[in-house]
Amino acid sequence: MTTSTFATLARHGALALTLATSVAASQAEPPGTAGTYWSPSWMASTQPIWSGDFVLPSGLPFQFNRQTIRQVARLSIGGTRLRVVISNEGGTTPLHVGAARVARHAGGSAIVEGSGRALRFGGQAEVTLPPGARLVSDPVDIPLPALGEVAVSLYLPQPSQPAGFHFDARQVAYVADGDLTSAARMPEAATPWSTRVYVSELIVETPQPPVTVVAFGDSLTDGNGSTPGANTRWPDALAERFAGRHVAVLNAGISGGRLLKDGMGRAGIERAGRDVFAQPGVRAVVVLLGTNDIGWPGGPFAPGEPAVRAEQLIQGFLQLIEMAHAHNVRIMAGTIAPTERALEGTPLEGHYAPAKDQVRQAVNRWIRESGAFDAVVDFDALLRDPAHPSRLEASMDSGDHLHPGDAGYKAMAAAIDLDALLGTSVPR
Repeated sequence: MTTSTFATLARHGALALTLATSVAASQAEPPGTAGTYWSPSWMASTQPIWSGDFVLPSGLPFQFNRQTIRQVARLSIGGTRLRVVISNEGGTTPLHVGAARVARHAGGSAIVEGSGRALRFGGQAEVTLPPGARLVSDPVDIPLPALGEVAVSLYLPQPSQPAGFHFDARQVAYVADGDLTSAARMPEAATPWSTRVYVSELIVETPQPPVTVVAFGDSLTDGNGSTPGANTRWPDALAERFAGRHVAVLNAGISGGRLLKDGMGRAGIERAGRDVFAQPGVRAVVVLLGTNDIGWPGGPFAPGEPAVRAEQLIQGFLQLIEMAHAHNVRIMAGTIAPTERALEGTPLEGHYAPAKDQVRQAVNRWIRESGAFDAVVDFDALLRDPAHPSRLEASMDSGDHLHPGDAGYKAMAAAIDLDALLGTSVPR
């Protein structure tokens, strides 16, 4: 990758930040209660929907029509009021939302009785989003604690293609016929599925300015291998460590994400502008990328691609560092975990080869020893089997030999030095 290519990508990131800031400014309501702020509390990075010839199916229906979708998300920080961001990114036709409601989650498809609130957009209960647009709801009064779960229900009265797509939600969503946005629970016949659509951010009102940490990575940040619905990804466990300290943790992981090239999402070097540096109050980012840059070429995910070199990944990381420091954001890097036996015995194996592992080890040495990052967390040393360093240790392994399980993700979050991450002591 050439220097000019990196310059172009950096401009894209700056443009994304400029546009996001402009949109936020144009949609901001006049100040309300003195001394309150709008703070991001949860996000799901959106991905382009891939074509049917990709090695993995998207898991999406062709369309939704006269149906309600109920999706659940857990906040990192709490607040007194809430805004919901709806996304038609990736959509090629307008998205018409006939009704939308938010409520506290009571488990499964159920909501807490009496907690439901109607969402409005510019005072209107119905709204149409142009293709590619994101829209922020009006605020609703619904006090929510840190780590509280909310359910967002959208009724789509017209044929609507999936958009604002996030492949690996690690959370069951429910789809049923009719306007069920006010229903206490979805009917038994509701179709469950594991992707996320349309709902991309939750923003809460807080008494202090936002302080935000972004977890930026691939499937190991997205939480593949963790228990669905249990909120046991490492960013979830990190949010628990910050609970009560008014520090939001946003998960900007995308399964299949890569640093240098598009994968199952835009290249990390490109999407960082929107997913990281455009976030209000962003203080620090934890980067865990490189697994798919190294593992995909020559395998079922990218059979025609040449192998990536350690120098290419290092240049990509250097560009991320420059972008972070230009935005006054601290950047912590996680070393790349081992992949021997990854997806072994499945049609998707191919992440590992001895030559690929040499690249991984070279990049990890540079991460540990170069001093280029503000801080480092050595996930490789934490997760690897001491007797077989190119493999995950059994107690950390989800079973696919590529992704940690719940115990591994908890250990990853525990290994992060909070003071080193933020560059200052954390209020307790």
